Amino acid sequence: MALYGSRLAEDPSMPVMPETARRYGPTPGVPSSSAQDPFFPGKVVRSQAVEENTLGRSGSVPTMSGFDGRSSRKPSNRDEFDGPHQFLHPPPAGSVAAQERDLPHVPTNLLVQEQDAFLSQVHDRLSQCAFDFVAKYQFPIPLEQDKRPVQVPSDREWTEWVFLLKRLATKRRIPARVLYQGQIKQLITVLENSLEMRHAAKHQSRPLKDDRNVLQLISAGLQVAKILKDAACMEYINNLYLHTERIIEARKGTPGFLA
Repeated sequence: MALYGSRLAEDPSMPVMPETARRYGPTPGVPSSSAQDPFFPGKVVRSQAVEENTLGRSGSVPTMSGFDGRSSRKPSNRDEFDGPHQFLHPPPAGSVAAQERDLPHVPTNLLVQEQDAFLSQVHDRLSQCAFDFVAKYQFPIPLEQDKRPVQVPSDREWTEWVFLLKRLATKRRIPARVLYQGQIKQLITVLENSLEMRHAAKHQSRPLKDDRNVLQLISAGLQVAKILKDAACMEYINNLYLHTERIIEARKGTPGFLA
């Protein structure tokens, strides 16, 4: 102890070891691989094994947001494609040549004005369907500062109704019993398949769609009405589908149409 005391006398800046730390050693309850700092009681000094276990396999130190300035890292612009990746072998030259031929002809018998009219009808009827569904079961609609409160279906576009229904589904606000055959897992997929409806109805400068594409979009709306169990909406869209199909069939082989 004299030697220890003499070193303290020679170096006044050296902190004094507390008497309790010298007498009793590590504090009970602290893992054997950890020990208290003899000069600063309460501060745990972890061994290299504990540090390696904390680092884990990734080798990165876990951080706590807001702990200190050094624990938070700036977001990186790197994505998963900058990390380890692979490339597939290029397809044979014959396959590439077959893929790059002129695309085959697909029937297009509807005029652009007719396409816009049919898809706009589906868009508006789906908005009414979503409005009725939310009102019937009293699902909450979050208020937004830049949007008016919903009073009529047209206060929200179909994409906004889809977003609301998807959020209600993911937050488990929609019980499976109110959907067709309880298909809660299929609801989001059905809604996403109908999203093209809004773009086709509102952006009328888009290229002319072929007949199958128009029927596919109408059918997507039909599936939404079905899963939401709206018989009136389903009947309306189904009649529109049959009407559109009859027009297409009547024009096949007619000069002036791409049948």
